[in-house]
Amino acid sequence: MSVEIVTLLIWGALLVLMMTGFSIAFSLLAVSVMGYIAFVGPSALPNLYSVIYRTITLDIFIAVPLFLFMAVVLQVSGVGERLYDTMHKWMGGIRGGLAIGTVLICTIIAAATGLGGTGTVMMGLLAYPEMMKRGYDKKMCLGCIPAGGALGPLIPPSVPAILIGGLGGLSTGKLFMAGVIPGLLCSLFFCLYIAVICFLNPKLGPPIPAEERVGWKEKFIALKGITGAMLLIVLVLGGIYSGAFTPSEAGGIGAVGALLVAIINRSLTFKKLKEAVITTLNVNAMVMWIVIGGATFSSVCGITGITHFMSNLLGGLPLGRYGILLVMMLILFVEGMFIDGTAIIMISLPIMLPVAIQLEFDPLWFAFLFNMNVIIGMITPPFGYNLFYMKGLKLKDVSMMDIYIGVLPYIPLMVLALVLCIAFPQLALWIPNMMVK
Repeated sequence: MSVEIVTLLIWGALLVLMMTGFSIAFSLLAVSVMGYIAFVGPSALPNLYSVIYRTITLDIFIAVPLFLFMAVVLQVSGVGERLYDTMHKWMGGIRGGLAIGTVLICTIIAAATGLGGTGTVMMGLLAYPEMMKRGYDKKMCLGCIPAGGALGPLIPPSVPAILIGGLGGLSTGKLFMAGVIPGLLCSLFFCLYIAVICFLNPKLGPPIPAEERVGWKEKFIALKGITGAMLLIVLVLGGIYSGAFTPSEAGGIGAVGALLVAIINRSLTFKKLKEAVITTLNVNAMVMWIVIGGATFSSVCGITGITHFMSNLLGGLPLGRYGILLVMMLILFVEGMFIDGTAIIMISLPIMLPVAIQLEFDPLWFAFLFNMNVIIGMITPPFGYNLFYMKGLKLKDVSMMDIYIGVLPYIPLMVLALVLCIAFPQLALWIPNMMVK
């Protein structure tokens, strides 16, 4: 049977299973097992065990549950409330200040957690009711929160970057640092957009009344509440940048540091610790099942020649190096509208990374572009995960369409940042090239 027909059968089966609503992880696993039986033979099934074992025992994957635990501890220990209280006092008096402050808080949370859902959930519960009470436009509130949350996996530490680095054989530390400038650039774009539209139409984001604003003394006192989180961010990222410890070690230090911050803030109880552990186990299990499914799917694609065929197909397009790069970026953008980011990494990275290397692109730079595209997918309708996190908060009088409309202006802003990183690679590569190792 020709590789073209095998490709159609395997990918067609995967699409059919996913369209039925079957779990992505088990869709990948089911297609992999059937593919091995049909096209390789039942005797080859033990190979899947070795593939799974080899993948899940990669040292870098130790960092995933550690950073997850760090994120959840910070979430349940009240760090978000302190951050929002501080930003409310500093930014509330200007037009659109609460929305700008929400984006800035999400930026800080991003540097402390590496997850898109953490900032979205925290600010959805804290910032949305406050902004609505202050007369903010509903769609602005619903847009800035999931968009700000999407900075989580972009600004280091980043869980998707861990997966990409581990599977692509790249330095995860450098891949972390590649996201610093682009992540801050996205945050800047979001804040400028909010500031401009609120300046043009103050009704979209009115400042809080003068009598409710606080003086400089109260503003500086409020900064004490975020000192622990900021020091933790500096410790984790500074250690990775300097080479003092690996990303996996950084995850461990971050997890312990988050516990210390919670203890110092007197916000860690046994109930919250139990909640953090269970949530970490649940999310890590979900991520690793997708990793397992993706690893087996990549294996069956490799052994049947599909990976080689699709890489050659992409690499052979008569569009030039950057034309092919654009095609890959468009494919990833469309995938992000319908598929979970972890699944995109497991399915598409083994096909696209060899093409990028063949075209003589810097693998680290391409891996960052890949990661950023996956992150943009977190806020692209109809199936952006951050949009579902927002809807899952069950906010009053909020429909899915409200969220879709609210987040739309932020998608082209992230795409603009991606285009700038393509046009000026040093935006992503300057800090990694300065690293010790």
